[in-house]
Amino acid sequence: MFENKERTSIEELGEFGLIDHLAEHAPTGNANTIIGIGDDAAVLKYGDRCVLVSTDMLVEQVHFDLMYTPLKHLGYKAIVSNLSDVYAMNGTPHHVTVSVALSSKFTLEAVEEIYAGIYAACREYSVELIGGDTTSSLKGLMISVTAVGTAKEEEIVRRSGAKEGDLLCVSGDLGGAYMGLQLLEREKRVYLDHPDMQPDLEKHDYIVSRQLRPEARKDVIELLKEKEIIPTSMIDISDGLSSEIMHLSKHSGVAFAVHEDKLPIDQGTYNVAVEFGIDPATAALNGGEDYELLFTLDQKHYDKIKGSMDITVIGYARALEMKNQLITKQKNIHDLVAQGWKSV
Repeated sequence: MFENKERTSIEELGEFGLIDHLAEHAPTGNANTIIGIGDDAAVLKYGDRCVLVSTDMLVEQVHFDLMYTPLKHLGYKAIVSNLSDVYAMNGTPHHVTVSVALSSKFTLEAVEEIYAGIYAACREYSVELIGGDTTSSLKGLMISVTAVGTAKEEEIVRRSGAKEGDLLCVSGDLGGAYMGLQLLEREKRVYLDHPDMQPDLEKHDYIVSRQLRPEARKDVIELLKEKEIIPTSMIDISDGLSSEIMHLSKHSGVAFAVHEDKLPIDQGTYNVAVEFGIDPATAALNGGEDYELLFTLDQKHYDKIKGSMDITVIGYARALEMKNQLITKQKNIHDLVAQGWKSV
């Protein structure tokens, strides 16, 4: 099994390297497992039914800061981030379990606020909370959610189906959640230095909500089904567009050319990025937590999505040896680099 005798820091591997390393030793061979580690959700088959399972965790001071994150929004986001993984497999979520670890600073009323957000998300997406666990924490708050859904086997979309010539598409717009986070962090610093000052969030409702209360793109999955389109590959954008493109590339064995001038960026996101001295394209490519869908389509479906306000074609798949690259507005070419978290 694990034969490493030397001390290796997690930072050397990074998030994706750590996942790959641990997955190498995962037991396999269960006849019910259609898809295991390595996609947005695992797929289990029982008879003629496929069950999708996805788990995610939010940790205080790593994924959220309670100085500016309302507890109700946090509960909502915890559910949505997991449902997004099920939609990314072209599935329909039905149930969730929620486990929380709480330190002594949290009151019953605070926990009720978290669960008010959880229940609101469950109602919005027609899913049912069916269980979980509660335990104590020496410091802070942790929330772990498992989402369970279903899909027809022939309609399940993996990360591994893209082929050369496919269109690379994204739903919604990108970078808003990242710029919302930058704005909230700035206002936090101002407050710590000047507690009498009020936060300057006026006219920034959209990007703040993108960070604090995102939505999963159930509507896009419904739109694709309505148009009788099954993507060739798909993933949700939680770690940033560049990282997700690299995932599709690795699993599908193709490379992608991405056009900077096609990246969908909301005007509010663009303006705040410029104010902060951040290239808006960098925010879109590397920000993360947008929970939009990144997917590939056969070119024959282009006319069905042409003109859609919800779907933008940002590039195309090509031979793997051509590398994943960004073509800038000035027609310069840069290699894409995956981000992902690093240990702190």
